[in-house]
Amino acid sequence: MSGSHVMTLPLVFQALLLAAALVASWSDAFRRRIPNWLCLVTALAGLSFAALSGGAWALGSHALHASIALVAGMILFALGGIGGGDAKFYTAVATWFALAQAILLLLAVSLSGLVIFIVWFVYRRAAGKPIRWSSRDPGDGLPYGIPIALGTLVAYWVAL
Repeated sequence: MSGSHVMTLPLVFQALLLAAALVASWSDAFRRRIPNWLCLVTALAGLSFAALSGGAWALGSHALHASIALVAGMILFALGGIGGGDAKFYTAVATWFALAQAILLLLAVSLSGLVIFIVWFVYRRAAGKPIRWSSRDPGDGLPYGIPIALGTLVAYWVAL
C-alpha cells in the first residue's frame, strides 16, 4: 500500500476498514469472539483494494503478506499465545498491506497491544481483579482484537 495507492483509495474501502476495526473491537471486548464472517469480508475487501489499486503485483504482495501472517498466527494459536479469532483477524487485516509494510503493521499492532495491556492491567488492579496468564473465564483475558484493530488503523494512517 504505497502512498500513491493510499491516496486513491476509494472512500468505501476506507469505511470498510474502519467498520471492520470497530466491529472486531466491540465483538472481542464484549463477546470475546471475532466472527469468521468479519474476517472473510475484511480479507476480501483488502484483496480487492490491492487488486484495484495496484493490479496483479500488488494483489500478490498483499496475499503473500496475509499468507505469512496466517502461518505465524496458526503457530501462535497452537502455542496458546493468541486466540483463533485474533489470528484470523490479523491475517484479514494483513491483506490491506503489502509485504513491504508487514513490519509497519506488526509494530503498530504490537505497540497498540502494549498500550492496551497497560490500560487493562491498571484497570484489573484498580478493580481488585486478579491478573492471570491463563484462566477458564474468557472475561479474564485481554481482548487482543482491540489492539489488532487499533494497530491496523494506525498503520494505515502512517502509510498515508
